[in-house]
Amino acid sequence: MPRLDALSLIAVLLFSMLSAPMALGAQAAGAADERFVIRGARVFDGERSRGAMDVLVRDGRIAALGIGLQVPSGTMEVDGRGKTLLPGLIDSHTHVYGDALRTALAFGVTTELDQFTDVAMARSVKERQAKGGLADVADLFSAGTLVTSPKGHGTEYGMVIPTISTPQEAQPFVDARLAEGSEWIKIVYDNGRAYGLTIPTIDRATLKAVVDAAHARGKLAVVHIGDQQAAREAIEAGADGLVHLFVDRAPDADLAQLVGRHHAFVIPTLTVSESVTGSASGTSLVADAALARWIDPAAAANLQRGFSKRPGSMARYAFTEDATLALHAARVPLLAGTDAPNPGTWQGVSMHRELELLVHAGLTPIEALTAATSAPAKYFRLTDRGRIAPGLRADLLLVSGDPVANILATREVVSVWKRGVRMDRDAYRIWVSQQRASTTEAPREAQDGLVSDFEQDQPMARLGSGWVVTTDQFIGGKSVGTIRVAPDGAAGSAKSLLVEGTVNAGSIATWSGAMLLTGKTPMQPADFSARKTLRFWARGDGKTYSVMLFSQRHGPQPMTRTFTAGAEWKEFVFALADFDGFDGKDLQGLAFTSASAPGSFEFRLDDVRLK
Repeated sequence: MPRLDALSLIAVLLFSMLSAPMALGAQAAGAADERFVIRGARVFDGERSRGAMDVLVRDGRIAALGIGLQVPSGTMEVDGRGKTLLPGLIDSHTHVYGDALRTALAFGVTTELDQFTDVAMARSVKERQAKGGLADVADLFSAGTLVTSPKGHGTEYGMVIPTISTPQEAQPFVDARLAEGSEWIKIVYDNGRAYGLTIPTIDRATLKAVVDAAHARGKLAVVHIGDQQAAREAIEAGADGLVHLFVDRAPDADLAQLVGRHHAFVIPTLTVSESVTGSASGTSLVADAALARWIDPAAAANLQRGFSKRPGSMARYAFTEDATLALHAARVPLLAGTDAPNPGTWQGVSMHRELELLVHAGLTPIEALTAATSAPAKYFRLTDRGRIAPGLRADLLLVSGDPVANILATREVVSVWKRGVRMDRDAYRIWVSQQRASTTEAPREAQDGLVSDFEQDQPMARLGSGWVVTTDQFIGGKSVGTIRVAPDGAAGSAKSLLVEGTVNAGSIATWSGAMLLTGKTPMQPADFSARKTLRFWARGDGKTYSVMLFSQRHGPQPMTRTFTAGAEWKEFVFALADFDGFDGKDLQGLAFTSASAPGSFEFRLDDVRLK
């Protein structure tokens, strides 16, 4: 599938850093409640519905289940009557950045299977996870860095990642990924043709060699595809699973049988397929009263975005749905995955749309729920979760109503437990309410349009909450940067803002620069609709830089233009409307960042105005 471009990804990370409810792991990890019993809930155990019964949890694991369980005195009781207890949901296709794991948990997703993220971040999370920490966020398992060709999908995000060109490189390449911490191998085999794109991809021989190399080390090999021919060739190469379905044409009559004969599984990612074909998949989630108060403004904006269809695109959602039905009829294992946070999706909440779409494609509610619980646990070899059974982890989701009868009941979340620890969803809801209450009042200062002239000793701004350094370090990156007021200003003025640093490879996105937070608090929107232009002076080392505008309605995708900072001072003038037609109503920030290849950089800003 088409993915977030490099600047979109940087925006997701910036949003996570500046507007997340709490940094990952910042809360005390907490300890599993020593013992509690959930009384009288209908139980879907990950494979079948078992009717109303009691479930006893002790030390973070399922201790027993049955009707009328006798428990020690003093055991805390949870009333499950009229409700349904399910295993915590497992999203089989995500991309984890920032606060994604906490957001996922709030919607009942207790485990995320990440298909490409920063390896340093993933390693850090998994180390804390292994020690029993991070009880307030979903668990993470990750493919780490994907396998792709030079200039292939995965290289467009503005960071340097290793690539592969020949079958002879396969085994050392796979071994290097495993050494970094990859828990399975994800391979990109997609030339972009289905979406009207032309993207380099590995050849068929290299695909086969990488699959064989993963199997030689006892690891799964899953393949990202975009068209049906690639899907067929991936299965014939021995792939254990497809992490998307195709959108380019109706399924061939023999395709499902081919997948079945090879004992492969498929993650259809119907939510992102819907968005790719022009319909923002998350729109109905934002409108759902059961979910709306848990969806923050940035999430709501992204859920209501779709991909732009390009000339030559063959993408039709009906092809994906038809393929899902054919695979299901052939008893091919289907796993629920969302591909969040692509346009039309968001962490956690989109799993509820994926379940709905699986049922619409022909699965029963029990089969869809299995695809989100025991099936991913089985096929990704997570033997301690995915079912409600004695000895397994108490990763649990309690919902009102009965999703076995109506799959939409999963949206009525009552409580979520991870390893027996109940998430404080009230705190999360309060944070969402605070974000929604943020006003977009017009700034009262700087009526002449001046934001900063940098004539003071510190980088002051006449509006908003000030200038900050932004780099990739908070996601484990190695880029560095500083901002300071220095002599030499534009148009004969005394001072300017010196922005300098080094962009270093080593994280999934690399950047460094300066950011102005235009609201009274970080990422709070402010109304600049009376202003029509952004004006600033710049000079520097001759490199290209990005200016990015952040808007609440645009979600994590920034509106971006570039400029070149030459040796002499030059004034740059951009109409706000030049940034994707932006009207200025909910401006959250401006970022000026390095947009060049890794290396040192230096540029100056002066006389920044919004007029």
